[in-house]
Amino acid sequence: MTDSWATPKWVMELVKDYFDPCPLNDNWTINGLQIEWGKKTYCNPPFSNPLPWVHKAVEENKKGKLIIMMLNVDTSTRWYKALVEANAHFIYFAERLKFSEKGANNKPNMLAILSGDALLGEKE
Repeated sequence: MTDSWATPKWVMELVKDYFDPCPLNDNWTINGLQIEWGKKTYCNPPFSNPLPWVHKAVEENKKGKLIIMMLNVDTSTRWYKALVEANAHFIYFAERLKFSEKGANNKPNMLAILSGDALLGEKE
């Protein structure tokens, strides 16, 4: 199994001006978890272990930042529970997404959105 699945181009177009803490390269796992994220961040973490990325996203969201994450749909996990507890919003895709030339993921995907208070002007 590989964690190197590039976000579909049409999704990247939607978040083209967002900070990306884990772009596709050899060193993203270490750096993305150790650096400050942007006011608007899009994160497609490794599907094999999204928990540290979700914890980092929740931490950064507490600073008022907007965080959008591409994740597999799996409501039985600790990372999903952490997102629910952080009041994330979820957008589920009606079909399996195609990730570049590799084809479709073998699981359904979703976007988890942690609204940024600083960007919204007030807490929901």
